[in-house]
Amino acid sequence: QVQLVESGGGLVQAGGALRLSCAASGRTFSNYGMGWFRQAPGKEREFVAAITWSGLSTYYADSVKGRFTISRDNAKNTVYLQMNSLKPEDTAVYYCAGPRGRIYSSTRYYLEGEYDYWGQGTQVTVSS
Repeated sequence: QVQLVESGGGLVQAGGALRLSCAASGRTFSNYGMGWFRQAPGKEREFVAAITWSGLSTYYADSVKGRFTISRDNAKNTVYLQMNSLKPEDTAVYYCAGPRGRIYSSTRYYLEGEYDYWGQGTQVTVSS
């Protein structure tokens, strides 16, 4: 079965940086795109970023564009989320997500329903 394990969350001051990692197992990692979502207290889970199977295309929520970078290392079965210039409103539990199959339309990467596999989440707290 597919397993996703996030790491790298923590407490950071506004303006700081963190790098999240997500280690995947259970299927051929390089065949599938990957995504990051987040959920803040009292809010619904929202899309943050996604990357295609090859790593050649990436997608971002407007709120993180220019500050966050998603990348992957297919040799290590790992996807990363580099978060710079963090703001208090970035405080949330961050989830790594894997789709059930290949995603061929760029717009579908933004949709939570495309993802069947989820990590346990890692807490990111940004203090002001």
